[in-house]
Amino acid sequence: MASFVDRVVLHASGGDGGHGVASIRREKFKPLAGPDGGNGGDGGSVRLVVDPQVTTLLEYHHLPHRHATNGTQGMGDDRDGAKGEDLVLRVPDGTVVKDPDGTVLADLVGAGAEYVVAHGGRGGLGNRALSSPKRKAPGFALLGEPGETADVVLELKTIADVALVGFPSAGKSSLIAAISAARPKIADYPFTTLVPNLGVVEAGDTRFTVADVPGLIPGASEGKGLGLEFLRHIERTAVIVHVLDCATLEPGRDPLTDLDVIEAELAAYAGDLEISGGRVPLTERPRLVVLNKIDVPEARELADLVRPELEARGLRVFEISTASHEGLRPLTFALAEIVAQARAAAPAPEPARVVLRPRAVDEAGFTVTRKSDADGVYYEVRGAKPERWVRQTDFNNDEAVGFLADRLAKLGVEDKLFEAGAVAGDEVRIGDPRNAVVFDWEPTLMTGPELLGARGTDLRLEDRARPTRADRRREFTERMDAKTEARRELWTEREQGIWTRPDDE
Repeated sequence: MASFVDRVVLHASGGDGGHGVASIRREKFKPLAGPDGGNGGDGGSVRLVVDPQVTTLLEYHHLPHRHATNGTQGMGDDRDGAKGEDLVLRVPDGTVVKDPDGTVLADLVGAGAEYVVAHGGRGGLGNRALSSPKRKAPGFALLGEPGETADVVLELKTIADVALVGFPSAGKSSLIAAISAARPKIADYPFTTLVPNLGVVEAGDTRFTVADVPGLIPGASEGKGLGLEFLRHIERTAVIVHVLDCATLEPGRDPLTDLDVIEAELAAYAGDLEISGGRVPLTERPRLVVLNKIDVPEARELADLVRPELEARGLRVFEISTASHEGLRPLTFALAEIVAQARAAAPAPEPARVVLRPRAVDEAGFTVTRKSDADGVYYEVRGAKPERWVRQTDFNNDEAVGFLADRLAKLGVEDKLFEAGAVAGDEVRIGDPRNAVVFDWEPTLMTGPELLGARGTDLRLEDRARPTRADRRREFTERMDAKTEARRELWTEREQGIWTRPDDE
């Protein structure tokens, strides 16, 4: 069973917001004392937090689906629902968060660094919060919003100062075991090391970490061997150490050839430029060459033979033996010197700046687009507010639907529909095409709470709408004008003698 995992796909979903509640307070002598429905609680979010005690992503390999706690529903008597707890997922230092397309979303470096993968849904408002002087006792409440869902890729890029690279069985694990307290598996066959090993080295007043990257062979940058899986762990290192085996018996192998092959693989490997420490190409970083296994007489002779050639290339060369510990002290102090110089040259961390991007004055916050498909022409409405309001609406409650219509009209959606050429009866879709709300548009000519009937109803959604004050005033004026006209006709007929009886003459 694998004990080290450095790349996983995480399926995270935030908690759903709790629904608001519609409730009316009832007291003695006050059977209808006003709305008292509480708000729903917000859903919990899924957060990634760096924990120095965590060294692998194995936990998320076994359990990749994570869901935060939902908020609870509001209650009567002005009681709000409880908020859902955030789900905190602890990840190793150096974890990079990417979307499925490979775009870097966050680079988590340093203890306590965090990133919110999926936000929790907002709780719905109760009828207490929705009440106003014009709508004193709403008979509806808003629904809670569903939490966000996100699929992200977590990649661990080890935080190390020094990277040991080389062919399998070159002695990298033996070297890290000799200069630190790390105890990796060591054997006399290739690919003994299957996971990166970390060790902490102290040289004088400098302490630095060393990473052993396993499995580099020709073609590693193209996926051969284990190199492609673990080259990401050296992207942040300050110095690269080539560990060359001077005692190998394989045909066609020698220190110079091995160095050229590994250098070519490092040059072909494309690191992520968006992460911290990944902006300098691997081939441009300080490099040292370690000629290992000089305790073998033939290996010492070969090391003395190739050393001038390596130094002619501008490389610092150290001859060591991990078995006898010969040459290890000068090597560790040279590494400490390079690491100290890299740390001093690194720019000081700057505090994160708060960037304010106010919305433009003429920005509506939504768009109305005329589209067509196999079913005909329709109008698509997209925007944060309209889509959120649709998610919060209980379409089984007529008053809630009327409230949504009033909000959309006040936002200016109907004006934009008119400008786009929509007419009564056209199809309108609000939201993502995959789960949009579809309805036939009827322009809202009359709005306001004066059209409300019993709680939970809206007479605009019925066949016969309740007349407004203006309609009643117009009907009264027309009726009075008709009566006046009738009296005038009667008086005219009387003056003309139409009512005179012939017998009286």
